[in-house]
Amino acid sequence: MLTGHSGVHAVAAARAHGIDTMFTLSGAHVFPLYDAAVKPVEGEPMRLVDVRHEATAVFAAEGLARLTRRPGLAVLTAGPGVTNGVSAITSAYFTGSPLLVLGGRAPANRWGQGSLQELDHPQLLRAVTKYAGTIEAAEAVGREVDAALRLASAAHRGPVFLDIAFDVVYAHASAEATTPQAPASVEPDGDDLRAVAAALSQAVRPVCVLSSDVWMDGAEETVRTVVEELGVPVITTGQGRGVLPRGHPLLVTRARSAAFNAADLVVVAGGPLDFRLGYGRFGGRDGVAPAAVVHLADSPGQLARHVDLAASAAGDLNRVFTGILAALPARPDWSGWTASMRAAADEAAAGDAEMLGATSDPIHPGRVYGELRRALDDDAVVIGDGGDFVSFAGRFVEPARPGRWLDPGPFGCLGTGLGYAAAARLAYPSAQVVLLLGDGAAGFSLMDVDTLVRHGLPVVIVVGNNGIWGLEKGPMQMLYGYDVAADLAPATRYDEVVRALGGAGELVTDPEEIGPALRRGFDAGAPYLVNVLTDPAAGYPRSTFGV
Repeated sequence: MLTGHSGVHAVAAARAHGIDTMFTLSGAHVFPLYDAAVKPVEGEPMRLVDVRHEATAVFAAEGLARLTRRPGLAVLTAGPGVTNGVSAITSAYFTGSPLLVLGGRAPANRWGQGSLQELDHPQLLRAVTKYAGTIEAAEAVGREVDAALRLASAAHRGPVFLDIAFDVVYAHASAEATTPQAPASVEPDGDDLRAVAAALSQAVRPVCVLSSDVWMDGAEETVRTVVEELGVPVITTGQGRGVLPRGHPLLVTRARSAAFNAADLVVVAGGPLDFRLGYGRFGGRDGVAPAAVVHLADSPGQLARHVDLAASAAGDLNRVFTGILAALPARPDWSGWTASMRAAADEAAAGDAEMLGATSDPIHPGRVYGELRRALDDDAVVIGDGGDFVSFAGRFVEPARPGRWLDPGPFGCLGTGLGYAAAARLAYPSAQVVLLLGDGAAGFSLMDVDTLVRHGLPVVIVVGNNGIWGLEKGPMQMLYGYDVAADLAPATRYDEVVRALGGAGELVTDPEEIGPALRRGFDAGAPYLVNVLTDPAAGYPRSTFGV
């Protein structure tokens, strides 16, 4: 039996689910949650990480959830504290991240009288959460937090929001401690697995796309074993990156366009058929028939409905992949096709050499990645927050291990970077952590370098500083012949901002100095920003803008 204010019950329930960190920005509406975190009735204190903007608190909790595959916890004070976190909560909804956001709320006994920051938050959040509601009584707090965390962790994962009124969160109650249960695993349908196996057995040129839920389902080892046994060429996206490590003979992400155009079957596992994958339409050019499509998801609600599928299966992705392998009547021989895709990937990689080694003035952003690739350890965590500059990262940086890549995901929300960086340093205390920022994205969250400094979280931050909104300037010129609202101040000294906040950094204008600057950053033991002035004319070559 637990006795204490509502914070005691909330923190105990969160602790039972393996949560050891609370991200927040201080507010009196949620003081009891802090009290319970740092002075628990029983057990160890919970780490409390206070940030400079509520969005960073939610991004950090989401990032920690994505890296550790345990639910994250953010605590936001009432009113603007909650509304400042809405974009980050929405981003977690799109990335399918298990996340609990606890919000303060104006007093229930004064509701409707105009209390400070009185707002019915759940009405705002129901569209972008698995559930949003209000805890009405202190004795229900532990039970409802436990239920929220179970819901957030069940496939398909996502954020849950609960707020607690001021008079309820300070109230004392006695209640039984909760005992969490692991979410039930979704069992795939056997007929669906056999249909997928039949489609595979008939394919001559299959490609497998591995995306984020392969990692989130803990299926990376199973999936790697299955695709290696099949010998099928693989493209990775999102947190599927690293399931096959860089250099793996089946990994043909650099031949993505050629593979999608030539394939007769594309199997997409663990991610939506959204704009990043051409909405699930592959091939159909140069006299090649469109590819058939198979979709594999962690739960039925994630299966695509907007495209005709040759087959589909939903459930725990470990069971999906082992079930497909078991249902295959024979192991097809795709060695010739796979070899051709391997050759195409190698040719594309060889073609990158000029960009990665560019000596141009101003610096080509590709040269930044040429130097970064040489500096990264195998266990490095790479985080992207930006448009054009981070698009180059997606092309050139391939993780050596799963669970070592974070990007904003399909919602495309800028400002994720400093929260994700804090999360990565906490998840992997001894690994290199590199945050790649466009200079536009830097404006959203750079003040939270202060958070990294105060909490002793060293991170190397690389800013691709071209003085423009690169993802917008080119398209507007293409459409209208001119651009507006697409320029930033040139050569802004973001490194000086970091130094002013207690970190360190330097400005780089010579490509030969990028590598030494990175080495100094990794050796600094403090947040360190490498501010690279890059060529605004060197935009990322893309064929789609996501619309």
